[in-house]
Amino acid sequence: MILPPATLGMLGGGQLGRFFVAAAHEMGYKVWVLDPDPHSPAGLIADRHLKAGYDDFAALDALADACAAVTTEFENVPSDTLDYLAKFIPVRPGAAAVAVCQNRIVEKRFLRDNGLPHGPFAVITSDADVAAAADSLFPAILKVARFGYDGKGQARVANAAEALHAFHQFKGEPCVLEQMLTLDYEVSVVLARDESGAVKCFPTVENRHTGGILDVSIAPARASACLRDSAQEYAEHIAGRLGFVGTLAVEFFVSRGELIVNEMAPRPHNSGHHTIDACVTSQYEQQVRALCGLPLDEARQHSASVMVNLLGELWFEGGEPQGRYREPDWSILHAVPGLKLHLYGKHHARHGRKMGHFTVIGAEPADVLEKALAARAAIGIRDE
Repeated sequence: MILPPATLGMLGGGQLGRFFVAAAHEMGYKVWVLDPDPHSPAGLIADRHLKAGYDDFAALDALADACAAVTTEFENVPSDTLDYLAKFIPVRPGAAAVAVCQNRIVEKRFLRDNGLPHGPFAVITSDADVAAAADSLFPAILKVARFGYDGKGQARVANAAEALHAFHQFKGEPCVLEQMLTLDYEVSVVLARDESGAVKCFPTVENRHTGGILDVSIAPARASACLRDSAQEYAEHIAGRLGFVGTLAVEFFVSRGELIVNEMAPRPHNSGHHTIDACVTSQYEQQVRALCGLPLDEARQHSASVMVNLLGELWFEGGEPQGRYREPDWSILHAVPGLKLHLYGKHHARHGRKMGHFTVIGAEPADVLEKALAARAAIGIRDE
C-alpha cells in the first residue's frame, strides 16, 4: 500500500491528468507530471511539472527517483516508456495492457480472440489488402491503427476505390477497415480494477457524439437493465483478460439492440466526468486507489446526471473560426441550479478542443436531461 504523503507520477498533462492531480491532492498525495507542453493543464496544478518528452530518459529517471508509482492519462504514451519505468517503480496500468488499447489492429484481434462482440473488420497494410476486402464490409470506416482520436484519422468509404484513396491519404499507415453498423445509440462503461482483480463498475452511460467528439453523456443510460448489466459484464471480462490495474473505459455501439464493443481506453474517460459530481467516488479517485493499492471505494451513483462537453467553438462569436475570440458568459451556467461547471485551464481555445464540461445532477432523470440540454443551448452550443 502506498500511503500519503507519497509522491505519485502522471504521464500526460491534459484534463484527465488534471482531475487525477486534484483527486490525489485531496487524498494527501503529491504529484509530479511529465508532459512536454509548458501549458499542460495538469502540470499547472502539479507539485512539479517535468516539461520533457516521454522518451527523455533523464526526465524518466527523475520521475522514477521521486515517485512511488506512476500512471498515465492517455493511451499513446510509448510502451517502451512504461516498460522502462516499470524496472524501478510500479506502473499501473502496465505496458502490455496499454499496448492492446493503443493499436486498433491489436485491439480488434484481442476482441475476436476473446470471443467478445465486435463488428466485421479487415486489417489494411497494403493496396492488396484493400482489394481483398470483402464487398460485404462496405460501406465502412477506414481508421488509422495508431494515434487517431475524436474522429481524427478516420474516413467513411463507400467502396474499395474510396478505401484505397483514403488509405493513400493516410500515407499507407496501417489501418482497420470497419463495417458501418446500423447504430441505435452508444454506451460506455467506466470501471476500476485493483491488483487482486477486484472490480468496481460505474453505472452504464449513454453517449451522443457530434463530429466524432463526445457531446452529451447521460447517466445512467436510458437502456434496459439487461443491456446495462451486459455492458458491465463485458467490460469486467475485458479488464480481467487484459490484467488491467487502474481505471478503464469500454465504449460500445448498440446495433439492432445488440452490444458491439467499439474500443477501450486504458485510463479515465470523458464519459466518466459525471462521476466527480454524481457518484460516491469519482473515476479519478478510483485511479489513485488502484495505483496506490488502496481498497477501491463505492462506484454507486447518488444522482441522475447529464454531462455536456464544452469545445473551443464557444470561445468564438457565432461558433465560427473567423469569429471574434472572447470568453463565454459563464454566468448563464452558474445560474442553473444543480449545474457543476469544470474548466480545464487550457492556454488557448481552438475548434474541436475540449476546454471544459458541465454536469447537471438531480433526482429525476428526465428533469436533469431537460435542464442540461436547455443550458447547452443557452451557452451557445449549436446542433449540427
